[in-house]
Amino acid sequence: MMHAFAITLFVLWPDFTIAFAPSGARSASLQEGASTIGERLMQDATVRAAVERVKQDEPRVVEDQMRLCAIPAPPFKETARAEAYKAAFLELGLKNVRIDRAGNVLGERQGAAPTPHLVLSAHLDTVFAEGTDVRTSRSGSVIKGPGISDDCRGLAVVLGVARALNDGGIRTPGSITFVGTVGEEGLGDLRGVKHLFNEELKGRIDRFVSVDGGGSGMSHVAVGSLRYRVTVRGSGGHSYGNFGIANPVHALGRAIGRIANLPVPREPKTTFNVGRIGGGTSINSIASEAWMEMDMRSSDRAALTALNSGFQKALDAALSEENERWGQAGQLVMERSIVGNRPGGAIGADAPIVRAVQSAGRAVGLEATATEESTDSNIPISLGIPAVTVGGGGSGTGEHTLAEAFDSTDSWKGTARALLLAIALTHQ
Repeated sequence: MMHAFAITLFVLWPDFTIAFAPSGARSASLQEGASTIGERLMQDATVRAAVERVKQDEPRVVEDQMRLCAIPAPPFKETARAEAYKAAFLELGLKNVRIDRAGNVLGERQGAAPTPHLVLSAHLDTVFAEGTDVRTSRSGSVIKGPGISDDCRGLAVVLGVARALNDGGIRTPGSITFVGTVGEEGLGDLRGVKHLFNEELKGRIDRFVSVDGGGSGMSHVAVGSLRYRVTVRGSGGHSYGNFGIANPVHALGRAIGRIANLPVPREPKTTFNVGRIGGGTSINSIASEAWMEMDMRSSDRAALTALNSGFQKALDAALSEENERWGQAGQLVMERSIVGNRPGGAIGADAPIVRAVQSAGRAVGLEATATEESTDSNIPISLGIPAVTVGGGGSGTGEHTLAEAFDSTDSWKGTARALLLAIALTHQ
């Protein structure tokens, strides 16, 4: 597959070709024309009509957003929402609609040619545990509900783009696979998009766009992460009667103290966090087991590697200190399990796909603000495949909390930007 790609600045419709290049020129490379591709597309009456349909159709997009959000999709249990998404793909007339082995939902829309092949994606899962009340409520333009922005908005926008292409009678030069992925959040560890690139569509994806949350943001910098669960075990015993044996909780305390002092660079931004800790049976018992979960992040692979090295040394030192403190009585053992490994990386700010996003946004009055994120785009970026994550318009607040809300004011612009981007990225 050709990953350093060019865009031909004309759109193929079912029966004719509409040229966008000036002075009678048939085409220009993306490198030359990405900065204005959105505006060029909008010069065509058919594209403008499709964008107008997007604006008129936005209430339906928001309805889809609310409907999907009311279907629980807790971590590792996205099946019910996936089935609803599959039904929506079938209703839109997408081809080869299926749920793959990982649980992703896929539907294909053929273009004039199989390639360039774009994947337009959003994620099905939420961070909220099973049993969370995910019903939504609306007051004017504001909708409330867990997951309403992240990523029910993205899911609805993907459907909106497919519908706009159908309603506008647009046949793209290349093909599009629309996808709802599983496992984007938390300990899901991007398992859905990893399966997509490693198995389901391996070697067949030329460009990738993830619509994640609301707003106008665009991320071409993928923040990588390493996540560990560390478990310390010992003999345990009574806090008084068995005092003098090594304590798993104390060992983790020593480790956390060392972790808190780990040096990290400000640029590239590199972070660490002990997010959870647990263990023990009672206040008057020496724990026989204790555990903690650690998250480390950076867009720079070398910085993340260096941080991980410091983390491992902190664990080694803490275990030795606690065991040596009490001699041979109740020696501790430590288990370290990787529970998350997201590769990082970046697409250059001048990359054609980045400039295409900016141009598509300007064409509909949506300025793209640059962000650094950890999303489904991490995987293609790490593989050298052009990829970006974009917001779906409107504005979201309180993501990952029960107070999550989405303001749909002018949210159609996010759907319209995604539509223009989908058309643009199916060109050679």
